[in-house]
Amino acid sequence: MSSFHTQRTNHLASSTSPYLQQHAQNPVDWWPWCAEALSLARTLNRPILLSIGYSACHWCHVMAHESFEDPATAELMNRLFVNIKVDREERPDLDRVYQTAHQLLSRRPGGWPLTVFLTPDDHTPFFAGTYFPREPRHGLPSFAQVLVGVERAWREQGAAIRAQNQSLLEALASLEPQGSSDLPEAGLLEAAFQQLALSFDPEHGGFGGAPKFPHATDLELLLRRHARTADAAPDPRPLQMARLTLERMIRGGLADQLGGGFCRYAVDDAWMIPHFEKMLYDNGPLLALCCDLYAATGETLFRDAAQSTADWARREMQSPEGGYYSSLDADSEGHEGAFYLWDREEVRARLDAREYPLFAMVYGLDRPPNFEGRWHLHGYRTPAQAAQALGLDPDLAEARLTQARAKLFEARERRVRPGRDEKILTAWNALMIKGMARAARVLDRPDDLESAEQALAFIRTRLWRNGRLLATYKDGVAHLNAYLDDYANLIDALLELLQVRWSNTDLEFAIELAEVLLAEFHDAERGGFWFTGRSHESLIHRAKPLGDDSMPSGNGVAARALQRLGHLVGEMRYLEAAEGTLRLAAESMRRVPHAHASLLMALDDWLDPPELLIIRATAEPLETWRRQAQQGYRPHRLVFAIPSEVTGLPGTLAALRAGAQPLIYRCRGTQCARPVESLTGL
Repeated sequence: MSSFHTQRTNHLASSTSPYLQQHAQNPVDWWPWCAEALSLARTLNRPILLSIGYSACHWCHVMAHESFEDPATAELMNRLFVNIKVDREERPDLDRVYQTAHQLLSRRPGGWPLTVFLTPDDHTPFFAGTYFPREPRHGLPSFAQVLVGVERAWREQGAAIRAQNQSLLEALASLEPQGSSDLPEAGLLEAAFQQLALSFDPEHGGFGGAPKFPHATDLELLLRRHARTADAAPDPRPLQMARLTLERMIRGGLADQLGGGFCRYAVDDAWMIPHFEKMLYDNGPLLALCCDLYAATGETLFRDAAQSTADWARREMQSPEGGYYSSLDADSEGHEGAFYLWDREEVRARLDAREYPLFAMVYGLDRPPNFEGRWHLHGYRTPAQAAQALGLDPDLAEARLTQARAKLFEARERRVRPGRDEKILTAWNALMIKGMARAARVLDRPDDLESAEQALAFIRTRLWRNGRLLATYKDGVAHLNAYLDDYANLIDALLELLQVRWSNTDLEFAIELAEVLLAEFHDAERGGFWFTGRSHESLIHRAKPLGDDSMPSGNGVAARALQRLGHLVGEMRYLEAAEGTLRLAAESMRRVPHAHASLLMALDDWLDPPELLIIRATAEPLETWRRQAQQGYRPHRLVFAIPSEVTGLPGTLAALRAGAQPLIYRCRGTQCARPVESLTGL
């Protein structure tokens, strides 16, 4: 009998995951992924029903309401299976393995909720799907039919399932990169650009058709190409592609026009209607990208979008303890997007007669509703176009729009908010720390620097234990061994912070993280980094992810960050690990170049190492020179302004001493030129 009937809650009640807590009172006898649940499945010889999702997932909520809250469905689940619920954000290792298995079993992409049935002894999946409805529809069986059919197959076709499982495990093993004796060639950068150009949407920006995702890493790759070729053989296309894509995202419905921040993806070609959840891992890189586009173009649209995104993150996503929360739900009051939608008459009532016509023309209230009989704000016209149509001065039009947005934002603040997932994830925090540090540097925003430092301090005090990172924190509890993404992205974020202000402590922390990265995750024999560390629990497959997906590839970030840190402190082991990663990834990069933007940026740095400027000076010239050296968009230059009085620098940095006069050391790769006494001396 299910323990639910005696406990009134299942085994998820003490979880740190808000997603698991959402299911703690289901009549399903859910377990978290733990030794006790796995042992129970072996003892009972029952298959495991593994359900993976996350708290901001709309279809996860639908399946929960239809099936997991239904007593009859729960009775079937409890009688036939050991049921395990996993938050894919806390356990990306499990999600990665079983999403891949789903693709091999079903021959189609996965998603969430992910529904996988595992053998009880070795946890190999033998049937997988995503969302199943309560009643049969759209060619899908009902979830109850799936439950009964899978359990019968397990009882009656055990030998065939075992044979299939062996084939699946062999297929998983065959997916791992075999490596190459050669480094990837420079031509892959051109090949990736051509692939992106072929799929580029010249009308709305972005790549391919609906649904459209931000793909910040691809846009960063385009911007780096623009910077690399701007002086030699200017090609306007990379900048145009990146600029148009980000502009349309900012002006469109993907961006929150009132409160700042970006939603996860758009369901249409024109970036009009989003899937309304807001994820921290999207907004950190998009914040950095907005800063980069502003640095590259000087256009205030990108500066304003960066500022509103940073303001949103500080206002709504930063915990009192300093770390950043994970996400905002797509739903509120039981309906997707309800928090963000407007009725025309409500808008008209809240704006004055001078503001409404302009606002309606820009954001589409002068058109038919675009979402279930209501309006989601989408920039159909630019403010300048609307001002011209209405005969208004452009500056006056901008001022009126600012007033109108402020009024509607204030009104929206009184609505029922979407749920917020308040767990704090190390890797996602690292992405936002990097974005905030970039905003502090490019836009000169001290509040963003303070925010980034608070989040870093939180990680140091709450998620760094006994020389190892932990992956997740909530309500005073930090746990789970950190993953490759946690270490790689945090090193990358520290290198960004060090370019805003120097800290020996932060550099030492970056080196400590790099050492754990090599000790726990690096494959010294074949190259590259596993997603899980050596001390992690053993799963059916141990992956070395190379391609970018919703987050940049951990191997790509590690290869780039280790190169930069290795050049900064003169540590050859870091450079060798980066080189081995590129060799491992070479064949995969050749097959689909544009799917490996993070690794391509690491390759770009390997082929032509970035310029390092080390400034040693007292406070006044130090800050002035730092700002001057960082002007414009210079992704191939790193500037570290180290006060003269700082001593005890590690590695080769120790040789770059302060002098009686301010000094600037210029290094590239493993070579440093003689210091000069002014920027003009460079």
